[in-house]
Amino acid sequence: MRVMGIDPGLTRCGVGVVEGRPGAPGRMIAVGVVRTDPEAPLADRLLALDDGLRAHIEDHRPEAVAVERVFSQHNVASVIGTAQASGIALLAAARAGIPTATYTPSEAKAAVCGNGTADKRQVTTMVTRVLRLSEPPKPADAADALAIAICHLWRGGMKARLAAAQSEQSRGPR
Repeated sequence: MRVMGIDPGLTRCGVGVVEGRPGAPGRMIAVGVVRTDPEAPLADRLLALDDGLRAHIEDHRPEAVAVERVFSQHNVASVIGTAQASGIALLAAARAGIPTATYTPSEAKAAVCGNGTADKRQVTTMVTRVLRLSEPPKPADAADALAIAICHLWRGGMKARLAAAQSEQSRGPR
């Protein structure tokens, strides 16, 4: 299964594509960051983010897109920008007909590190180990996107397959 993980952000949006199966280390296909100009009008930034994410989707053809779920922070302006970026990410995947899932930062950290309260350094270290990378992905947004993709590959991918199998069984013979 090929999964694109997205760590949404209005200025820096991390993107990571991983291929593999539940229980296996997986392989990194791509990693990067879509950047927008903080001085540009909001509509232009959202359009640039959409264009960048759509290009990644077209280039890497993921079977699923996993997006980090927006969580409450003390900085309301930051939460709003992150929520807008998250909406653009989900829309870009839906437009391409790709199934989506969202995971909290704690879920991704627990999947990759075994600890839902792991810090960014621990997440980057484990992503590097799990994907057998020669060096840590940078910046942290890119490593977080890979962690979200790994989380879906290991947790969500299996749930999606089970749900599809159950749905097929409930329809009965044709």
